Amino acid sequence: MTPIQAATHTDPYPCYERLRRHAGLSFDAELGLRIASDAQSVQAILEHPDCLVRPLDEPVPGYLGQGAAGDIFSRLMRMNEGAAHLGPKRVMALALAALPAHAIAEAVEEAARQLDGPAGHLDAWMFTLPLCTVAALIGFAGDQRQAVAQRVREYVTCLSPLSDEVALRRADQAADQLRQAFDAVLSQDDPRNGFLGQVRAGCEAAGWHDRDALIANLIGLMSQACDATAGLIGNALIALRCSPEMIGSLRGTPGLLGEWVAEVARHDSPVQNTRRFLARPCKVLGYALEAGDTVLVLLGSANRDARANAAPDSFVLERPHRRTFSFGGGRHECPGQRLALGIATYAVERWLQQPAPSAAALRWHYQPSLNGRIPRFCVDEEAQR
Repeated sequence: MTPIQAATHTDPYPCYERLRRHAGLSFDAELGLRIASDAQSVQAILEHPDCLVRPLDEPVPGYLGQGAAGDIFSRLMRMNEGAAHLGPKRVMALALAALPAHAIAEAVEEAARQLDGPAGHLDAWMFTLPLCTVAALIGFAGDQRQAVAQRVREYVTCLSPLSDEVALRRADQAADQLRQAFDAVLSQDDPRNGFLGQVRAGCEAAGWHDRDALIANLIGLMSQACDATAGLIGNALIALRCSPEMIGSLRGTPGLLGEWVAEVARHDSPVQNTRRFLARPCKVLGYALEAGDTVLVLLGSANRDARANAAPDSFVLERPHRRTFSFGGGRHECPGQRLALGIATYAVERWLQQPAPSAAALRWHYQPSLNGRIPRFCVDEEAQR
């Protein structure tokens, strides 16, 4: 099993443990790249200024071509460095930090009322609820949100190199439709929209007025709420299946749910790895790296490093000094961490509000991916009876 295959394996963590025994930046000849698997190496790579999110000679993946999906990709702050990263990062980070917890909870509740419940529709619900929640926060009307969510899901397929030509064409069409929809929302001057108000204020404060890039990064915010947040919700439900005795406690003590989801994000991360590309020759932790080298950064492995978290393989609900690499680190640390944890927490709370939530009835496989750990559920009808 390679470290890439581990992301969707039933249990990747023994593989990661073996890799951590050789701390540092080991070279995998089969994959042709270096691997950062322990907390120190992962942090060093994520924070190093010469480790970039895209190769210098391929800022946009070649398989995206010249279409609308590739154009949006080229403007995403998480796929850029320098000014193209810092401008939108400042704006989005400030707006997301200003979101009160009750606004996130209200948006989840509003979105949930318009969707079929998780019982019998868990797989679709797990993906759609986060998207409709973010759509509500951005300012889409109730009758627009599910259509926008569907377009985002079609767009997100282009972000995976596993996509076929049909999916890529559909992603281009979805990207065009999304740009028009987001442009229309930005053209509205709704004083009730707190999030977009904060975004506009951030743009003014930063002197950043690239409308196309802003639209791309609002789409990017929703795309992050798609697979990654769905995976966090799904992995939280799987954790409940492994500890069904906790269902009663969590239903009776909603305050613990936030801790549960935060520990799931560490213990079984929905984003298992990311990559960094060397811009120039440098040394990291004493290892000589060359321009063009690729480093596979195993976030899920670093979460299980005993030097970062005591008893790392144990699921500790109220873990003191929890250290989580799942949302990246350094200049590209995800500014939506609080939003993702909040949405997932309220989503699991909604699932627990069912008359008799049965974790034992869950059956799943992992969505094909090179870096995500995203369960796709079916319901075992025999187990429900």
